[in-house]
Amino acid sequence: MSEQQASGTATETRPSSFARQWHHRPPAPIQVSPFFSWPPRPIRMLKWVADRWFNLAENAILVGVAYISWTWFQPSLDEARTLSFGWIAEMYIRNLVLLTIVAGGLHLFFYTWRQQGDRLKYDARALAESARTFTFKNQVWDNIFWSLGSGVAFWTAYEVLLIWAMANGWAPVLSAAEHPVWFVLLFFLTPVWISFHFYWVHRWLHWPPLYRIAHALHHRNTNVGPWSGLSMHPVEHLIFFSSVLIHFVVAAHPIHILFHMQHQALTAATSHTGFEGLVVRDRNRLALGTFHHQMHHRYFDCNYGNLEVPWDKWFGSFHDGTEEAHARIRERRRRLMGQA
Repeated sequence: MSEQQASGTATETRPSSFARQWHHRPPAPIQVSPFFSWPPRPIRMLKWVADRWFNLAENAILVGVAYISWTWFQPSLDEARTLSFGWIAEMYIRNLVLLTIVAGGLHLFFYTWRQQGDRLKYDARALAESARTFTFKNQVWDNIFWSLGSGVAFWTAYEVLLIWAMANGWAPVLSAAEHPVWFVLLFFLTPVWISFHFYWVHRWLHWPPLYRIAHALHHRNTNVGPWSGLSMHPVEHLIFFSSVLIHFVVAAHPIHILFHMQHQALTAATSHTGFEGLVVRDRNRLALGTFHHQMHHRYFDCNYGNLEVPWDKWFGSFHDGTEEAHARIRERRRRLMGQA
């Protein structure tokens, strides 16, 4: 083999700059919800629903968490008619414990005890331990401070507002006995609504004045961990959790309010785990962090939403994890900077 041929072979097999940025890169292109794809593929639609609801998946687990919360750790509507420290504190402590168990448990498993090593870890870098960018100069302590200090407070405040309004007849209450189909269907529709709301408020948070005031705090995390998901400025928490206000118009049962808010708060932790999933016996048994959102933290101006409703794809900000998409996003950024 000639020197030129050897050189050519080395060039062809060398990973691209995009590939070198990632320790783990899942199969591409990333697929959006088949319910918004053409032509319709019923089998893929059924698999999409099954993977999110009927297998070991976040949505199914969260329905169980909401049910347990409502049954044993939630004041009745009769009690909630009058605002009082007791039942509000009960909800706050419950939420504090939930987030600590989920985000703290994931951090201990993946980062402190390193039970999975670097398997399925997107970014090879460690979380920052001595960086002036972060509060206390430490990424994890910064993230815990904002998540527990502000995140849980706003999460609880929105729950209290809705439960109090329902108890006093200011927000409509859905009866499972009278509307059983809608009662069940609302669980399936809630993540879709959250996805819709998240895309648009997230684009708004990237508006330069609001970004500087609030969203920049969350984007300190270019490499994310479980506590990064809810590490936000109080203004962002106010906006982020506002999706639940739809239930002043759309009737819901209190358990739907708990599911809605726990979905937003707890999946913020799981989606920022930094690992694609939990490996058990050499198989990814539980999907966790999404590469789709991991790329948003790395590249900033792509993947503002999630995959339930493909707004990014429709508005040209979708990075599907391929080399072609990376080149397209970089070109789009150059054009925008040139126009500025």
